[in-house]
Amino acid sequence: MKRLPGSFFLTGRFFRIGWGIAVAYVAAWFLPWLMPIATVALALLAVATLLDARRLYGVPGAITASRHTLGKWSNGDENPVGIRIHSRYGIPVQVRVLDELPEQLQERSLDLRARMPPRGTVQVDYMVRPATRGVYGFGAINVLVRTPLGLALRRFRQEQGREIAVYPSYIHLRKYELMALADPFSAAGVRKLRRVSQRSEFEHIREYVPGDDRRSVNWKAVARRGKLMVNHYQDEKAQQIVSLIDTGRTMKMPFGGLTLLDRAINAALVLGDIALKKDDKVGLVTYSNTVHSVLPPERGRQRLPQLMELLYAQRTDFAETDVEALFTEVRRSLPRRSLLMVYTNYETVQAMHRQLPYLKLLARTHLVVVVIFRNTELDALLAGPDRNTMDVYLKTIATKFIQEKELIAKELAQHGVLSILTAPEDLTTSVLNKYLEIKARGQL
Repeated sequence: MKRLPGSFFLTGRFFRIGWGIAVAYVAAWFLPWLMPIATVALALLAVATLLDARRLYGVPGAITASRHTLGKWSNGDENPVGIRIHSRYGIPVQVRVLDELPEQLQERSLDLRARMPPRGTVQVDYMVRPATRGVYGFGAINVLVRTPLGLALRRFRQEQGREIAVYPSYIHLRKYELMALADPFSAAGVRKLRRVSQRSEFEHIREYVPGDDRRSVNWKAVARRGKLMVNHYQDEKAQQIVSLIDTGRTMKMPFGGLTLLDRAINAALVLGDIALKKDDKVGLVTYSNTVHSVLPPERGRQRLPQLMELLYAQRTDFAETDVEALFTEVRRSLPRRSLLMVYTNYETVQAMHRQLPYLKLLARTHLVVVVIFRNTELDALLAGPDRNTMDVYLKTIATKFIQEKELIAKELAQHGVLSILTAPEDLTTSVLNKYLEIKARGQL
């Protein structure tokens, strides 16, 4: 760590006192008795400032600072950053920390303050929320120090430049990891569905917990144990779950600071993690005007890191989506029936009609689920007041677009293609709901 020489500054307190002395000098033209008082005050200010500066510069290497954060950040989530500061001063000092954040964060107002005890160590913490994947570069750490006298500042600038890779939202994996169990967390928005399929295997007998299907009570075990016991079944394993992510121009639309592509990537990562915990095989295909990357369905410990690395590298290329190329690749690389979770964005029925023939062909051999994003900004527009004729006109157009999304979902269902109509911020929960529903009903 290279430490640069400190810089010297005068504080606001110094200038306020200085302006007061200047006013006294001006007043001395009319009140001569003020002249000696102003002169003495100026001398005292100069001596006090020199003494304050001597205290600041009298200790070599007085302040050291280091930045601590995660090895990689989670996109769209709050990530912690800490600045640890150590003081060699024998007196308490006030510090102000100005950290040079990555330019992608567009944050220039971060201002951290702390009181340092004599020869003590403190840590100041803050949170950052990246909105795009990629490499983020930090600059230097600037620490401004002042003594209790507060007439001068010394700046310590320490080069702590480092790069942090922002990955898809892996923090969500911890939030949803228990959803891989048979009884998902209803508190997280994931619905519990009654198992209606016979495509499940008996796993073990366990004690009844609220929410279990009472039809699964094992009365012989109840008689032996003296308490309510139920049969526990596991879903069929080794099914293929493949996320098809459109990286074309329609996925560049931002909602809540994240593009639709980033939200789709976050949801695909969580879905892959849950599917792997259920012993399913997970795959990935990204496409726009051509197929960009293919990860064949597999399971195992290395599958999730591979999925994360591939998702990390995806970018919007602003190209027009070519579903024919996607159909050709899926037909070639996925001969076995799979759940295809298609992340794309249809704004009009005509846009859906251009892709519908290929979706129908895919639905003949696979279970296809198409994600349709609600435009939440239109919902906010409809909730606003009608102040004039223009507002009424805009709301009429907004209602038409909202109804068109619902029409797209209904028309897909008529052709055997499932769909998820969801707000962008609810995408992950909606996708997991659909996956668990399909597993529970044995549709795959």
